[in-house]
Amino acid sequence: MGRKIFVSYKYADDSVKDLGNCTSTVRDYVDKFVNMVNSTMDIYKGENDGEDLSDLSDDTIWEKLKDRIYDSSVTIVFISPNMREKGKRDKSQWIPWEISYSLKETSRRDKSGKSVKSKTNAMIAVVLPDKNDDYSYYLQENICCSSRCVTHRTKKLFQILRDNKFNLKNPRQSDCDNGKVIWHGDASYIEAVKWCDFIEDYNKYIDKAVERQKNQDNYDIITEIK
Repeated sequence: MGRKIFVSYKYADDSVKDLGNCTSTVRDYVDKFVNMVNSTMDIYKGENDGEDLSDLSDDTIWEKLKDRIYDSSVTIVFISPNMREKGKRDKSQWIPWEISYSLKETSRRDKSGKSVKSKTNAMIAVVLPDKNDDYSYYLQENICCSSRCVTHRTKKLFQILRDNKFNLKNPRQSDCDNGKVIWHGDASYIEAVKWCDFIEDYNKYIDKAVERQKNQDNYDIITEIK
């Protein structure tokens, strides 16, 4: 049986690399990914492109989103340059709530009235390229040490996403030539991967996320929005 996948993203962010001959938005990347998923046994649980929720209240939209996340086992967060709306608190934007609900274990009643608890979703952050086909707005590759370490610019992220980066309880660490600390291995519950690598073999990264999910007690997972 395939995995049920929910994608959290900023629909209209057009600060990403064009995928064709016109201006692309993050939704175009979602569509490309969903087309791949639809050709496999995996199931996409997010909203479909063109699905009109504009006449619904925020509460109704949120209930629909919760139903889809509850019925998923994997959440993928697409990181884009303008995913955060300036001047708005995290609690006033959808993505932090989707991340929070994905990380929580939530109880519901099934058709027979029995209480059923969902598991914390396996999670991945996929970094999309900016207009210049560059990832350094979030993933900055360094040459300051022989290990070719990568800096994650976590200040660009929502706080709940930032809190679940580099949250392994007993990490393997070493010192870089510039005095900064390098984390090794699966240091984050929500690991980040470049779009170009992810779309080439998304199953590999989902499998790794599922392994982290199985070992989630090794991570300090934060589920609340600050």
